[in-house]
Amino acid sequence: MGAARTSVRQRRAVPWVVLALWLAALVLAGPLAGKFSGIQQNRSVDYLPDSADSTQVARIQDRLPGGEATDLILVYHRDGGLTAADRSRAAAQVAEIGTAYPLTGKPRAVPSKDGSTLMYPVSSTRPGQDDKARDAFVDGVRDIADGGAGLSVEVGGPGGLQTDMSKVFGSIDGTLLYATLGVVTALLILIYRSPFLWLVPLAVAGVAAGMAMAAGYGLHEAFGVTVTGQSGGVMTVLVLGAGTDYALLLISRYREELRRHERPYEAMRAALKGCGPAVLASSGTVAAGLLCLLAADLNSSRGMGPVGMVGVLAALVAMTTLLPALLVLLGRRVFWPLIPAFGSEPRVRRSLFAAMGTSATRRPVVVLAGGAVLLGALALGALNLPGGLKQEDSFTAKPESISASQTLARAYPGRSSQPITVIAPAGKADAVLAEARTTAGVAQASAGRSGSGWTEISVYATAAPESKGETRTIEALRAGLDDTYGTYVGGPSAQQLDLADSQARDREVVVPLVLAAVFVILVGLLRSLVAPLMLLVAVVAVWGAALGIGGLVFGPVLGFHGTDPGLGLLSFVFLVALGVDYGIFLMHRMREESLAGAEPRAAALTALRTTGGVIASAGVVLAATFAVLTTLPLVGLVELGFVIAVGVLLDTFLVRTYLVTTASVLLERRVWWPGRLSRAPEPVRAERQPETV
Repeated sequence: MGAARTSVRQRRAVPWVVLALWLAALVLAGPLAGKFSGIQQNRSVDYLPDSADSTQVARIQDRLPGGEATDLILVYHRDGGLTAADRSRAAAQVAEIGTAYPLTGKPRAVPSKDGSTLMYPVSSTRPGQDDKARDAFVDGVRDIADGGAGLSVEVGGPGGLQTDMSKVFGSIDGTLLYATLGVVTALLILIYRSPFLWLVPLAVAGVAAGMAMAAGYGLHEAFGVTVTGQSGGVMTVLVLGAGTDYALLLISRYREELRRHERPYEAMRAALKGCGPAVLASSGTVAAGLLCLLAADLNSSRGMGPVGMVGVLAALVAMTTLLPALLVLLGRRVFWPLIPAFGSEPRVRRSLFAAMGTSATRRPVVVLAGGAVLLGALALGALNLPGGLKQEDSFTAKPESISASQTLARAYPGRSSQPITVIAPAGKADAVLAEARTTAGVAQASAGRSGSGWTEISVYATAAPESKGETRTIEALRAGLDDTYGTYVGGPSAQQLDLADSQARDREVVVPLVLAAVFVILVGLLRSLVAPLMLLVAVVAVWGAALGIGGLVFGPVLGFHGTDPGLGLLSFVFLVALGVDYGIFLMHRMREESLAGAEPRAAALTALRTTGGVIASAGVVLAATFAVLTTLPLVGLVELGFVIAVGVLLDTFLVRTYLVTTASVLLERRVWWPGRLSRAPEPVRAERQPETV
């Protein structure tokens, strides 16, 4: 009796110990989490690989006299032509800027041929200049540059673009966190229909997000992992979306076990034992898929791997330790008013997913073929995806720097307003300058700062920024100068070119790694080769269909003029890793039923009936959290959020419900080949009775 009482006391103490450990961890991690947004790097060059020409240009520019340069272009424009007063006003304002800030040289006006526009290139360099100093300089110039009646003044150029981009990314963290929490809150209230229960997983998800931010900061400080606004935003969505999914699965199973076990502690142990392997495998596939990004050449993608991984692991640990502890401490009353009583039977009602499964398995070949044709037809929409995304098209709302570049493109059609930067060895600068001026597509070239053994040369192309003509000019400069003189060719347009090239290489490397990693985890969980292959084919088909729907929506409906070069790779990694989650939930329950002796068809339908509701709820929550990305002002994040949200919904309501279930019924026991479940059980022989005489 004494031993039994001691055991009960120990069981009661476990949740309190877990809660105390989490409180201690929060005290330690809280200050680190607050620093997470401060380590984000959002310059274009921060996304590029170290080996890229444009990356080398940016690093050398940092070492030149004055440090990193902030290059601006002031654009004065009046429809119908500038007046003498306009020109005087512009000259006075530029002089005031020169008095207020240390400029690298006296800005000179460049008038357009039609007399409607005046362009003033302005550059400032200061030792130790950082993003805050740059933004202060840009904002100060914008305050001074003021138009009048009919006279517009816009401040653009690379520095203006970086400041506008920085402000957008600076607003993402808070906007994304609160919007995602709001969406998850609304969905949990609808799912649980309880005034209290929704608070528990939501609070735990918030704790997991804080821990993930602290871990992300630690990765940056300890290993130099690049954290961008994009990876930080995706991490937040992953923590809240995936974490809520794990909570839904665990709470659903816990509710079942409370009807079978009198004590909440025992019910939670059974729930963790039942769904724990599926949750572990689910988080493992996402973490493994993200870690494959470490093989990427692109700095931003390589950094997103470990940043996203710590988000998923934080969600896993919180939902399998803190959430169970809180639920056990709160007891059955947390489910009020629908409290599952011990020994009771759940209310029997017609299951939507049971009906869907039955309808799908009546004519399985027709359903499977029809689903495959539908997904294939949707995938064809990917052929309609717009081309590469230019910097001027990367915002959903047009900031001042983009408006300035568009004004320049109209007023100066014969030359680019954005320089191509050539960094040449100081001893070869004159020869490089002469060679650059004779390169096809070059309108103008001039030498600038020198120092640290290098000279900066600004080259202006005859073609518009980020056009095919300018791309040919950049390639010609690299071909003619790099090997001969040891130069580096960079600048904003060259960065976009290097970005696209790196993304193409990364797709070829990372995609096979993701498929292999996920396949190995599925084989280990399901003890089969056929079931993992079936799930991988399904998620790849979903990815293609989701991209196809994006092709039908981005240009024709949303008016986007380009596709982010990272969309294909990142959407593949997330849809394969996250999409397999729901296959794991379904197939793991199907395997449980098969191990219990159910026939293949019955096992498939039972698995769908028992997990269909929670998978649907989890899918809606995950899709909604990624859909929050579509409210942000960056086209790349809107496209990524849209494709993943659509893919998750396709996976949840079409592929898992109909196609995977139908394929499992058609394959019967072969779905578990070569595991022991693939073999029919031996018939039970009746014992031979002794003969009576």
